[in-house]
Amino acid sequence: MTTVRIFFEKCGESAYISLLDLQRVFHRLLKISGLPVWYTQGFNPHIYLSFSCPLSLGQESLCESCEVKTEQEHIDGEAWRAALQPLMPRGITVTKVAPAQAKVGEIATAAYHITMPAASAAALDAYNAAETAEVTKKTKRGHKTLDLKQYLPRIDYTVAGEELAFDILLPCGSGEALNLNPALLMDCLHGQGGAPAWQCQVLRTHLYTASGQDFA
Repeated sequence: MTTVRIFFEKCGESAYISLLDLQRVFHRLLKISGLPVWYTQGFNPHIYLSFSCPLSLGQESLCESCEVKTEQEHIDGEAWRAALQPLMPRGITVTKVAPAQAKVGEIATAAYHITMPAASAAALDAYNAAETAEVTKKTKRGHKTLDLKQYLPRIDYTVAGEELAFDILLPCGSGEALNLNPALLMDCLHGQGGAPAWQCQVLRTHLYTASGQDFA
């Protein structure tokens, strides 16, 4: 049995496809594609399908991925990509299909490129000047207070015309691992007079393992 990882970009209007709907879409198009994916055994067989660190609604990404299984020993990644891409919703682009290398549990951090109105510069200056930036994170066990300054001591940004942009690296994982959503930062900046979340664009550009390698 081979685990196949499908890498794809999720941008534009597809950013508003929820994880549940995305799962339904992929199940449907995998069936239509005719690719030799593996089905679970039992009374109600279904395609094994798992997504790696799914995004929040409204966020875009250049590095999404999901896993399926196949009994094929040799994977023609380009043939898989060619079969899947014509079936994809607008805004989703399959970039690579290949046997999985790293395990999802090895994901440690995620890189994001964030843009917002230039008027939010004052909020970022206030963030940089503050000693702490406490936010409340929802978890399965309740609410947890975190200090963003432990993970983002300072945010360096650039302004071009009416747009402000910066890059950040945040913890990202699955299960009990710490996973910080950039929406926490957006809410924090909004509290300092920054732009509301709907005026900001969050683009995930990379997923990294603990060793600093691209997740593959």
